[in-house]
Amino acid sequence: MEKRAINAPDAPKPYGSSAQAVEIGGDRRTLYISGQIPQTADGKVPEGFPDQCRLAWANLAAQLRAADMSLDNLVKVTTFLSDRRFGLENRAIRQEVLGDRRPALTVVITGIFDAAWLVEIEAVAVA
Repeated sequence: MEKRAINAPDAPKPYGSSAQAVEIGGDRRTLYISGQIPQTADGKVPEGFPDQCRLAWANLAAQLRAADMSLDNLVKVTTFLSDRRFGLENRAIRQEVLGDRRPALTVVITGIFDAAWLVEIEAVAVA
């Protein structure tokens, strides 16, 4: 098994000892993307949910690009929301980002590591 850590230069650095994504090589490549947070590469966190959600998706797309993949390669997406009141906005933004793509989806309402973050998105992609 070939395993490669991915850390996109245009997204935040990982906290602790994790990688932002891990690619498994072979006949087909599988990319496991750590939870992408609503923070810019220079540490700024937008105020409202829509901006945070779009930024988390942009950070996820950055990890995909760093592995020579795109949103088309997504097979599973898990979204963590800090509050269920963001559910409808989350769905609308996800549909805006994904368009006709239909990966398996899960949404979890939970506490998130940093109280400023309203959303975190992790994913699995295959090429």
